[in-house]
Amino acid sequence: MTSLQSLAASGTKLWLDSVDPDLIKSNREQGATGATSNPIIISDLLKTGRFDADMKTFFAAGHDDEAVAWAMTNQLVKNAQDVFTGVWANTKGDDGWVSFELDPLLEDKAQTRNTEQRSAEYIRLGKKWSAGHTNRMIKVPATPGGLGAIEELVAAGVAVNITLIFSERQYILARDAVYRAVQRRTDKQNVKTVYSIFVSRVDVYTETHVANLSAAAQGLVGIVNAKRIWKMNKDFWANKGLARNQEMIFASTGTKKMKDGGTPPAWKYVEALAGSDIETNPPKTNEDVQKSGRMFTKQVDQLPPADVLADIDAKVDMKKLEETLMSEGLAKFADPHKELLALITKKRTELK
Repeated sequence: MTSLQSLAASGTKLWLDSVDPDLIKSNREQGATGATSNPIIISDLLKTGRFDADMKTFFAAGHDDEAVAWAMTNQLVKNAQDVFTGVWANTKGDDGWVSFELDPLLEDKAQTRNTEQRSAEYIRLGKKWSAGHTNRMIKVPATPGGLGAIEELVAAGVAVNITLIFSERQYILARDAVYRAVQRRTDKQNVKTVYSIFVSRVDVYTETHVANLSAAAQGLVGIVNAKRIWKMNKDFWANKGLARNQEMIFASTGTKKMKDGGTPPAWKYVEALAGSDIETNPPKTNEDVQKSGRMFTKQVDQLPPADVLADIDAKVDMKKLEETLMSEGLAKFADPHKELLALITKKRTELK
C-alpha cells in the first residue's frame, strides 16, 4: 500500500487541488476521487502553452477576455469531471465531484454591488454554471454575499462547496442556510454540500499575531479549529436522514514556511486530519506525501491535551482571526482572476 492509498484507506476522500489533465489522471490512479479549481490553477495551466490551441479557437469565435477565461475554466473543469464520473456513479453522488469557482470579482474592493445584489449574482451564476452537469460542485465564498446565496442555490438543486471558512461562526451560518434549503427540497436524497475550512493559513496567522502561545500550542490552532468544526458538522448531520454525506473539506493543507525559516513536514496537516471527509491537497503535497512512505491512520477525531486547548482558547481571538484572514483571503480570491484576465490579453496578442 502506498502512502496516498493508506490515506484513502483511513477514510479520507482525496481531492486534488488542480484540474491539470495530466495530474488528474495520475492522482486518480493513486486514489484521488475528486478535484477543485480556482483562477490561480486555471492561470498556471494556461501559462504552460498546452492550451493555446483551445484559446485560439475561442479568440476566433469572437470571445472577449472574460468569456475566454470562463470558457477555458468550464472546459478544464468538465474534462476533470469526466475522469471522476465513474466515482460519482458508484457512490451515488456522494463523491466524484469537481468544484467550479464563481466570479471572484464579486468580492473585489472595487465592486459596487451591495450584499443583496452580490447574493443575487451568485445565485444566477451558480445556476448557470451547474446546469447540465451531474458532478460539478459550485464554489461560493462564506462572505455576506456568498452566504446570502446558499439557501437558494441548494434549494434549486445545486451542489455547493462553501469556501473561505475560517471560523465556527462562518460554518454555522453556512450550514444553517443549507439546512433551511434541505427542508425545501423534495429530492433530499440528492443533497450534497461541503464546507471548506482553511487550515495552514490559521497557523501562519497565529505565528505573527498570537506569538505568546505556548510552544506546544503554536502551529496547532489550524488543526484544532478544523477538528472542532468537523465534529460540529458530523454531529449536526448525523440524524438528518440524508443519503449523501454533508462534509468538511480540509483545504490549505500544504505546509508553509515559518518565521524561523523552517518548514513543517509536508504531511503535517494531511496526517492530522486523516480519517474522514475530504482533503484537497496541492499536487506538490500529494507528491511529497507519496514519497514519504508514511502510513496514515484516523487522527481527525483526536485533539491535543487539555492544557494546549486551554492555551489556545485563552489567547486566540477567533473574531479577529476571521476578520484578518478573510481580508487576506478576499485579496487572494479576486487578484488571481485579474491576473488570469491579463494573461489572456497577453495570449491574445501572442497567438495572432
